[in-house]
Amino acid sequence: MIFRARQFEFRFPRPVLVMGILNVTPDSFSDGGKFLEPQRAVDRALEMAAQGADLIDIGGESTRPNAAPVPEEEELRRVIPVLEHLAGRLSVPVSIDTMKPKVAREALAAGAAIVNDVGANRQTTEMWEVAAAAGAGYVLMHMRGTPQTMQVNPEYRDVVAEVEQFFERTLARVNDCGLGAERVILDPGIGFGKSPAHNLALLRDVGRFKRLGRPLLVGVSRKSFISQILGVGPAGRLIGSLACACMATAAGANLLRVHDVPETIQAVRMTEAVLQGRPEGE
Repeated sequence: MIFRARQFEFRFPRPVLVMGILNVTPDSFSDGGKFLEPQRAVDRALEMAAQGADLIDIGGESTRPNAAPVPEEEELRRVIPVLEHLAGRLSVPVSIDTMKPKVAREALAAGAAIVNDVGANRQTTEMWEVAAAAGAGYVLMHMRGTPQTMQVNPEYRDVVAEVEQFFERTLARVNDCGLGAERVILDPGIGFGKSPAHNLALLRDVGRFKRLGRPLLVGVSRKSFISQILGVGPAGRLIGSLACACMATAAGANLLRVHDVPETIQAVRMTEAVLQGRPEGE
């Protein structure tokens, strides 16, 4: 299995890839405001790459529950300077986390290689056409509703089956837009229109989506359901995040989207060593 994103190529099976999160926002649930200034954001991207991140995911609009939409021009103002300053300084691909085709287009022109689209439940095709025209990679994520509505009593008869059906339908649609399967990653959207029970079900059964033949990305880092289950505040979610990362790895995830890069890499490499039954390098 191959994933291609412009000049980058990843072949699977291989050790789990770690995608470092860089929120260039004032209101993200975990690190809002910390990296809003462009130079601080650039420094953080370089730091995560030095820590071992295989990809960097940059977003200029919070998609936490009830987050207010950000105007297109403001989102561009936040992310484009960071991308421009990183151009030529990173050896790993940069992903643009956006729901807006114009932002994706300009971010790709500024050096991004992947579009991470939490709004893949869209009816229009423009985003897919933008990614296809640029030869970019594309993260196809399941979300029910929008960030403003997604956590209002989410209900499923069978969350795993319904996400699987969404992937099948949407893979066919993006392919019709010229975005071939080798450029697509699937993300079940933990925390996006799901209850804690739905999130746990998706984590347990993420390997079920492997039959679709595409790499699987799981993003659980510091999400609120960890607090709901463990009774800890936002600052106490690291241990739960690492536990989920290890479970996702064991279940078949190929990529993890995380805030805590070195901690996650160590936890996941240990998990892989246990699963393989041998120390790495033997």
